[in-house]
Amino acid sequence: MQGSISLSFSTPAISRSDPARFLVAGVGVTPEGLSFSRLQGQALRFCVRKFAGVGRSPHLVSSRKLCKKTLAAVTDNGSTGKGFDYDLVIIGAGVGGHGAALHAVEKGLKTAIIEGDVIGGTCVNRGCVPSKALLAVSGRMHELQSEDHLKSMGLQVLNHSYDRQGVADHANNLASKIRSNLTNSLKALGVDILTGVGTIVGTQKVKYGKVGTVDKEVTAKDILIATGSVPFVPNGIEVDGKTVFTSDQALKLEWVPEWIAIVGSGYIGLEFSDVYTALGSEVTFVEALDQLMPGFDPEIGKLAQRILINPRKIDFHTGVFAKKITPAREGKPVQIELIDAKTKEPKDMLEVDAALIATGRAPFTKGLGLESVNVTTQRGFVPVDERMQVIDTNGNPVPHLYCIGDANGKMMLAHAASAQGISVIETICGKVHVLNHLSIPAACFTHPEISMVGLTEPQAREKAGKEGFEVFVAKTSFKANTKALAENEGEGLAKLIYRPDNGEILGVHILGLHAADLIHEASNAIAMGTRIQDIKFAVHAHPTLSEVLDELFKAAKVTAGISRSVDEPVAV
Repeated sequence: MQGSISLSFSTPAISRSDPARFLVAGVGVTPEGLSFSRLQGQALRFCVRKFAGVGRSPHLVSSRKLCKKTLAAVTDNGSTGKGFDYDLVIIGAGVGGHGAALHAVEKGLKTAIIEGDVIGGTCVNRGCVPSKALLAVSGRMHELQSEDHLKSMGLQVLNHSYDRQGVADHANNLASKIRSNLTNSLKALGVDILTGVGTIVGTQKVKYGKVGTVDKEVTAKDILIATGSVPFVPNGIEVDGKTVFTSDQALKLEWVPEWIAIVGSGYIGLEFSDVYTALGSEVTFVEALDQLMPGFDPEIGKLAQRILINPRKIDFHTGVFAKKITPAREGKPVQIELIDAKTKEPKDMLEVDAALIATGRAPFTKGLGLESVNVTTQRGFVPVDERMQVIDTNGNPVPHLYCIGDANGKMMLAHAASAQGISVIETICGKVHVLNHLSIPAACFTHPEISMVGLTEPQAREKAGKEGFEVFVAKTSFKANTKALAENEGEGLAKLIYRPDNGEILGVHILGLHAADLIHEASNAIAMGTRIQDIKFAVHAHPTLSEVLDELFKAAKVTAGISRSVDEPVAV
């Protein structure tokens, strides 16, 4: 996964960009798949020069110590604590497990990762990576289909089409490439990849193995659970993988139905509606709550419906459950029985070509052996504290056992799992780290995109009512942004929810061109505790979409003064 969250620490971090050749025991080594960023590569080359006796300085002794630590982490995968096979064993090699493994090696921990399926987990193989390949295609198709949009820019496209298999191959090839990159990075750093299903068999003990083989047991000072999740399918829905399927199967794009029902209008359902309408399908949403996109800020949800739903071949049923879904068979179409979500009275019967079940995801924690350490899951989720340490049935932390990502349910996003993994490694290494989940952004990669961080307006007002402070809202439109207008993409809104008394950013929500990229200025501000009265002095290049955020912060009315001094620029 390319979008993992990284933190800055004392030793050079291992990255996955720009190849660098380094020296180990006097021998030039270029591990396949191992790469470093420019500054990180320079740090390693600096170490090489020190060991070679080049560039000696008064600080040579301390520099040599740092270099030894860095090169040991890169080449030897650390050294294990006394009496254990490993310092850290990670169960699950998805984005969260991978990010934790890389950070553990950087910290000098001898690390192994257990994977019973394929490296990369859900995100890389059946989730956010291949779906972005499909969405890249849908974005171009939507643009080609918008004749008025192209005509206003002086463009004419007489005809356009797509090759379904070519689109499917694009998604599959991307997943394969990223999976290979992740596997190579683990191998290059010396992380032991143990193939099989991991099960906890006691304190600091894990067994792993495949069906039909003898299980092996390893010990570790610390164990990290990162087993992810699987699609959740409600009772009464029969999945055949062909005409009734989950997002895992939909990503294969084995066919494009003329009419598809999507059960659930959250992130997954909304993104697939973008894909299917671009490829020519008619879409019907089935949503149990009274409004579409219930997880979004209500104002953003209404705007999204006007831009992403109403103009397209999409209709919807809200406030209803899909009580029963029967796959197509014997010449009959897919049948969906709808009932009122509140009264449970029959409402309607839909007959469609296909049905996509996008009702969320469930933790993949069955068979982990948690009972061996007196842990009981809650609706399948592993209970953890703020440091991601597992909690037992008595409410006490289980020593040396942690859980991250979808398996703990705190925030079911790949980059959240990665951030939690890094946080756990910091804690294991003696620097207790608590992750602020309100600073973690989320995005829906429709066209245009939707992104968010922090609280929605109703959540912020509820919090304000309990704690006794005011909530203000500021908004800016993409129609006032030069770059957006140059792209003829003026449809969009940015919304800031904040405290006027101290300038605290409570939430930011964006719908518009490249919203998923724009949100990070706000998420980083929340993470760093930066207040509006400070960030409004930041300078943004003109003309860029980033000025949407610039105008948003400047539009806020904060009564507090500057919370920290603004330094004069340094001439260079």
